[in-house]
Amino acid sequence: MTERIRLSKLMSERGIASRREADHFISMGWVAVDGQKITELGTKVDPSCEIALSKDARKEKPVTILLNKPIGYVSGQPEKGYKAAISLISESSRYREDKSRTKFQPGQLKGLAPAGRLDIDSTGLLVFTQDGRIAKLLIGENSEIEKEYLVRVEGKPVENAIGLLNHGLSLDGKALKPARVFRQNEDQLRFILREGKKRQIRRMCELVGLKVTGLKRVRVGKVKLSDLPSGQWRYLEENESF
Repeated sequence: MTERIRLSKLMSERGIASRREADHFISMGWVAVDGQKITELGTKVDPSCEIALSKDARKEKPVTILLNKPIGYVSGQPEKGYKAAISLISESSRYREDKSRTKFQPGQLKGLAPAGRLDIDSTGLLVFTQDGRIAKLLIGENSEIEKEYLVRVEGKPVENAIGLLNHGLSLDGKALKPARVFRQNEDQLRFILREGKKRQIRRMCELVGLKVTGLKRVRVGKVKLSDLPSGQWRYLEENESF
């Protein structure tokens, strides 16, 4: 007897869609197997089955959403007692000046995943995407995409603190990539990084005698947070790229 396989995996193997896109198409009711519409994620099918996409799926493009995350929300799957940032994405919280013509559909959330993270006590630009190519570009092992942060600090820094923050620190036994760190004013720094270790900026600051009291991501690649209000979101526009 032939072993059955997850429909999304089979669609990926046949080059119909990425697994994330396939799950989105299935949740929207746009996939038929041997003439039968499939809507349940995780459905297993015969590897030799016939798969057909509706016209809506063929016209659909994976969405990428930009959220201004407030303090108190976690980027990924929340532990008990915490709120996920994706819960902020709804029709009512969409930025009213969003220029995209994309119509919001709750089914889009099922295939949406954060491309990077922001700590629960950090704010600013958080990218969610259904597009595997964008996810790889932003968080892939060889990603060179810059992320820019405004960081409020307090404390008495060690000698040559800015120089060390730019190049000369190690975390978890490994030297960090060179960064670009500038002093904005007496209590604020600007960080531009090309990597994203867990709580990296906070830990870097601790190494030079500073404590972070506020952290906001204002840019990912060429995409800026700009005037997107806290707790609101918009779609990545067709003419935008990271």
